Amino acid sequence: MPHLTLAPDLADPPAATVEERTVRIVLADDHVLMLRALRLLLDGEQDLEVTAEAGDLTVLVHHVDVYRPNVLVLDLGMPDGSSSEAIRELRNQAPEMQIVIVTMEENPVFAQRALEAGAIGFVLKDSAEEDLPEAVRLAARGEQFLSPLLAAPLEDLKRAVGEDKLTVREVEVLRSIALGHTSVEIARMLHLSPRTVETHRARIHRKLALATRSELVAYALRRGLLRA
Repeated sequence: MPHLTLAPDLADPPAATVEERTVRIVLADDHVLMLRALRLLLDGEQDLEVTAEAGDLTVLVHHVDVYRPNVLVLDLGMPDGSSSEAIRELRNQAPEMQIVIVTMEENPVFAQRALEAGAIGFVLKDSAEEDLPEAVRLAARGEQFLSPLLAAPLEDLKRAVGEDKLTVREVEVLRSIALGHTSVEIARMLHLSPRTVETHRARIHRKLALATRSELVAYALRRGLLRA
C-alpha cells in the first residue's frame, strides 16, 4: 500500500516570523531621561523593538530615512521646529510610517492639531506606562489611539469647531479668556501679538453672539472646554 502524505491545510497560513510580528520604532524626545524610560518601557514588550533614538529633528529625519520604522513615537515639545509642521514633513518623508505623540500637554487643542497634521496616536506621558505600548500596536495596524483623559475634551472641542464655527485657534483663545488670562498673557502663551489676540477675541464674540467675558466663561463651561 503506497504511503500517503497529507498536503498542508491552505486555510491555515504559516506562522509569522519574529521579524514579521515585531513593530519597529524610532523614539524622539529631547529629554535624555525620558528617552531612556520610554525605551525601557517599549523594549520590555516582546513584539516591540526600538531601533533608534533622536534628541532633535535633524537626527530624527535621518533616522526615519535610514531605519524606516513602522511607528515613530514623537515628543510634542521638540525644541527645533513647529510640532504640526514636523508631523506633516515626517509623514511626507515616510507615508507608510505612523506617528504616536507623547506629551505632558493635556490641552485638547494640541491633540486636535497633531491629529490633523497626520498623527494617529496621542498619549499623555503620565499614562505612558499603561497606554503607550497599546497605542504603538494600534498605530502599526493603522488604528487611532487617544489617551482616555482627552477623549471627552476633544469631543467638546470638535463640537465647538463643528457646530459653532470657531477655529481651533479661536477655541484656544476662548479657553484662555475663560481661565482669566489677559490678552497680553494669551499673546505670550500662544506666541501671538496682542493685536492678533484681540482680533480673535472680537471674532469669538461675533460668532457666538456673546457680549461679555462672563458669557464666554459660561459658554466654555457649558461646552466642556475647561475640562483639561
